[in-house]
Amino acid sequence: MSNSADTPRSGQGDSPATGSVPADPSGSLRFPPVRVLTVAVFALAGLIFFTSFDTAKGTNIRTDSSLLKLSDLIHERSRKNGQLDESNGALRDEIEALAERDDGRTDAEDARLKALEKNAGTQKLKGEAITVTLNDAPPDATAKLPGYPEPQPDFLVIHQQDLQAVVNALWEGGAEGVKVMDQRLISTSAVRCVGNTLILQGRVYSPPYTIQAVGDPQKLQKALSVSPAIQNYMVYVNVYGLGWKVTEDGAVTLPPYSGTVDLQYAKPVE
Repeated sequence: MSNSADTPRSGQGDSPATGSVPADPSGSLRFPPVRVLTVAVFALAGLIFFTSFDTAKGTNIRTDSSLLKLSDLIHERSRKNGQLDESNGALRDEIEALAERDDGRTDAEDARLKALEKNAGTQKLKGEAITVTLNDAPPDATAKLPGYPEPQPDFLVIHQQDLQAVVNALWEGGAEGVKVMDQRLISTSAVRCVGNTLILQGRVYSPPYTIQAVGDPQKLQKALSVSPAIQNYMVYVNVYGLGWKVTEDGAVTLPPYSGTVDLQYAKPVE
């Protein structure tokens, strides 16, 4: 019978028991690589969860089947901006109604204020109007006239310069007010496009694009016809089929501008 003192115990002898931690010659414990990798995976998962939570800010960043596309987020933000504009316009009407009760202004001051508001585009505008509609060409369009190359993708979509050309021509034709899609333009409005998508005052639109202007219909249409930029656009209309339509609307009422009138500009970081 062997001496019990010579019998190896768990963790001793030449073959340590499974799952035991071998001793480091320096006296400290050495963790197996598998355990270190497991800890790293859980740490990374925690970081991902925290990043998702911080990005969501309490909103649902998933749909029923997949992550929302960037375009979906942009259109959702555009919709919310539209609701905020409507709310801002309603509050502005309430403030003006309260101010008119007893504001202490003279009749002359009231008349001057109304004239300024009309020029600023913050009041409704009634008058004769025309509407210009621009649209992309069919995706399978080909050159309709001899001597012109087959279209590149850029030839078949509405660009920022096309919208700007129409707006500028209408102002030059004496327009008293201009509306692009469902928004009234003011002096600080900027017509911008990303690809063939219009971004106007925080909201996003897709073609066809409509531009309505109040003024003398004949003068407005003449200004459109003599504009060099629009004459160039008409070449693409005739050759590649870009959309172009001008209609007289009769008497209409343009809505007031309902967004903020505060200037937004970049500021240096303190």
